[in-house]
Amino acid sequence: MKDKETLYKELIPQAESLLEGETDEIACMANLAALLHRAFGFWWTGFYRVVGDELVLGPFQGPVACIHIPYGRGVCGTAWKRNETVVVPDVEEFPGHIACSSESRSEIVVPVRRQGQVVAVLDIDSKELAAFDDTDREFLETIVKNIF
Repeated sequence: MKDKETLYKELIPQAESLLEGETDEIACMANLAALLHRAFGFWWTGFYRVVGDELVLGPFQGPVACIHIPYGRGVCGTAWKRNETVVVPDVEEFPGHIACSSESRSEIVVPVRRQGQVVAVLDIDSKELAAFDDTDREFLETIVKNIF
């Protein structure tokens, strides 16, 4: 099996090609979630969109999920509030974690920005502890920055 850095490096041009010229953000989110989910076999991969003062579930791959997340709550709301990627090695140790699934053990949430404003977050969960690191942060930030 390829290491994750190699996988990400192969995925970036695929993602860019897949979404090139597409202006519908929901369609882009849906295809990007599917691409990442399939390539890495994550437990849950998807987007939450900023709608007013909360995050609302967007396109995703995986089991059912929470639909509404308030600003500043849970890992997703915290990433939105901080306007920065949040990596959580063990979700049970994250203050205020919102448990949409008891099977999720670690998580990474990457803000999606348009003109400096967070318009969505990419949320990825794993069944494994400490599944995400700086490699994931770096490449996922690059992917969402180059696409949205």
